Amino acid sequence: MSRTSRIAGAVIGAVALAGSLAACGGDSLEKEGGSDTGAASDSKKGSLVVGAAGFTESKVLAELYAQVLGDAGYDTSITTVKNRELYEPSLEKGEIDVVPEYAATLAEFLNAKVNGAAAAEKKPVASGDVAATVTALEKLAGPLGLKVLPAGGAVDQNAFAVSKEFAEKNSLTTLSDLGNSKIKVKIAAGDECEVRPFCAPGLKKTYGIDVTGIDPKGVGTPQSKQAVKDGKDQLVLTTTTDAVLDSYGLVFLEDDKKLQNADNVLPVLNAKDAGSPEIAEALGKLTDALTTEDLAELNRKVDAERAKPADAAGEYLRSKGLVKK
Repeated sequence: MSRTSRIAGAVIGAVALAGSLAACGGDSLEKEGGSDTGAASDSKKGSLVVGAAGFTESKVLAELYAQVLGDAGYDTSITTVKNRELYEPSLEKGEIDVVPEYAATLAEFLNAKVNGAAAAEKKPVASGDVAATVTALEKLAGPLGLKVLPAGGAVDQNAFAVSKEFAEKNSLTTLSDLGNSKIKVKIAAGDECEVRPFCAPGLKKTYGIDVTGIDPKGVGTPQSKQAVKDGKDQLVLTTTTDAVLDSYGLVFLEDDKKLQNADNVLPVLNAKDAGSPEIAEALGKLTDALTTEDLAELNRKVDAERAKPADAAGEYLRSKGLVKK
C-alpha cells in the first residue's frame, strides 16, 4: 500500500466502516485465510487469535506474533482479514485477540472513527514524534477496549531515495541536504504524490526541495526505481522496508525533519481477552528486537525468494533466540 495514501485511507476507511460491514452481512470477521501455529491444543494458558491484513508484511508480522506467543505457551492461530475496516471491530469484540499495527495509521483511523472524518482531517493526532503518536493512540484505543503495547524501532513509512552516484556527487545524506542543494528534482511516484502532504507538497514546504514534476510510475515499483537508476528521475518514493533498493544502486535520504508520521510497528490487543502481563512480555521481546532492516529482509524473503511467511518468521525468531530451537 502506498504510504502517501495510508493515513488518508485510514480516515476515509473509518467513515466507510458501517457501509463495509453492512455489505458483509454484518459479519466483521471475514477470513481470507488462516493457519494454526504455536503451542499444543491442550495449552493451559488458553488460545489466542492473531489477526493479519492482506499484504505480505502484515502476514509476516502475524506469524512472528503467533510463534512467539506459541513458544510462551499459548495455543495460537492466525486469521487473515482483508483490511483494517474489518479487523479492527473484530479486535474490539474479541473475535481477534492481537494484531500487528502501525502507530500513526491506526491513530488516525481511530481518530476518524471516534471524532468523525472532518474533525480528524482538521485536527490529526499522528506526527513524526513516535511517543506523542502512541500516547494519542492509547487515549483513543482505551475506551474501545483496546490495549496498545509499546512501539519498537521497526517502522514502515514513506521514504525517498536517490542513486548512490547522485548522492555522492552532490554530498547528499538527508532530505535537508537535497533542499539546500537547490537541485531541481523529478519524483518517480504515484500521481497522488503531487497533492499528498507527505509527498511533493511536504518536500517543498518542509525541506525547500525544488520539485519540478511527478513521473507517475508508482510507489516503489521496479519502474520507478529503474527511472532513478537511469537518471531520468532524481528521487523515488518508496518505503523504509524496501528490501531491494540496493540492487538498483539507490540509497535512502534521511527524513531528518520528520516529515513522515511515525508508523512504528506495535502490537494492539483486546484488553479483556489478551491484556495479561505475560502476553505483553512475550510480544515486548520481539518488539525490542525487530528492526526496520529485519522487516525489510523478511519481506524480501517472502516476495523475492517465495518463502512462506511462517518459515521466514520461524527462521528469524530462532536466529534471534526469541523462540526455542
